Amino acid sequence: MVVLCVAIHGLGLFSLSRALRTELAVERLERIAPLSPRGAAFTLAIVLAMFALHGIEIWAFAFTYLGIGAVGGLEDALYFSTISYSTVGFNDSHISPDWRLLGAFESILGVFLLGWSTAFFFRMLGRIEAH
Repeated sequence: MVVLCVAIHGLGLFSLSRALRTELAVERLERIAPLSPRGAAFTLAIVLAMFALHGIEIWAFAFTYLGIGAVGGLEDALYFSTISYSTVGFNDSHISPDWRLLGAFESILGVFLLGWSTAFFFRMLGRIEAH
């Protein structure tokens, strides 16, 4: 799961970066003021894209928990995956004791992927603020 989520995340950020690097996009970025409605829309688009990317990874873990029988249902799997990934980690009563370590690995992975997204986000914002 760690390798799969890193691959998903890397591919997602690479694709987003590539979409923003097209000649047309670069030309448009040069004319965007950071505090303009277009600047706000640009920022919102990046945030929503990254939110969706993290959502895919959270759902992948949730389906894994379901598939291995670590949780009783989809709601518990999604809840446990979300609190693990985001490192909130209220408790591990939602998962079978045999699979708690997988939840811990998801938390460590969440720290890395959220950090990677943060770095990417600031890099993208720097593109419009530099102009």
